[in-house]
Amino acid sequence: MTIWLALLLGIVQGVCEFLPVSSSGHLLLLQTMFGIEAQEGQLFSVMLHVATLIAVCIVYRKRIWNIICHPIQKIFGYLILATIPTVVFTLIMKKVEPFATFFSSAEGGSFLGAGFLLTGAMLLLSDYLLQRSRQRKLGSMRTRDALVIGGMQCLGVFPGVSRSGSTITGALISGLDRRGAADFSFLMSIPAILGATVLEAYDTVKAGITLSGSDILYIIVGMIAAGVTGYFAIRFMLRLITKKRLWGFAIYVGVLGLAVIAFQLFGVLGF
Repeated sequence: MTIWLALLLGIVQGVCEFLPVSSSGHLLLLQTMFGIEAQEGQLFSVMLHVATLIAVCIVYRKRIWNIICHPIQKIFGYLILATIPTVVFTLIMKKVEPFATFFSSAEGGSFLGAGFLLTGAMLLLSDYLLQRSRQRKLGSMRTRDALVIGGMQCLGVFPGVSRSGSTITGALISGLDRRGAADFSFLMSIPAILGATVLEAYDTVKAGITLSGSDILYIIVGMIAAGVTGYFAIRFMLRLITKKRLWGFAIYVGVLGLAVIAFQLFGVLGF
């Protein structure tokens, strides 16, 4: 890896983590294109996730502090409830056969193109729902809403499927307004990113990966890039979803998905 590649991957992680285009899918695609080994890419990915976690905590620092000071409130309970389906689903996909074999193949990129296409389909649905939102505020959430959004987040564990896209779609299906859908999606990213970081860190330690001085430098550069771009990506998305439509993102990931599938069929990509 080089400084410039670390910078590029950091920017891609920061932008794509919060825009509905799948950060995991883009990182997997770039790591394959640049020949980054799986173990090296895994450790780097862990640290980039930490940087984006810091970014979302900064943006929502006031709300997070309010939750910490007053944990007995509905929004905190709904965040926990919405996270449970993803935790259970991820553990099943990673530990239980034959799901573990399928998930391992998915993590390797076998279904990356299909993941991007699924994201595009969800964004088109979101765009349709944005025009017909029933304008329920975040404070009017119900248990059923949290479970629907949490169920949709399960799709985001697959590379190419956007976590933010799936959760925003779930929130809009539940009838939340635009800002409520975005806020809950980004707040949900905190336990989601934290959980993914813990799992990836465990796998990294288990693999016995060691760091050199240059590796540490690349990680620092990538983390700074991911944190800064992640912060602005959240701000941008919050403004965008309250005023604009999402069809542009749907077209982008749809074209990207078709291109990935074509490259796979012709053997251009190594997965």
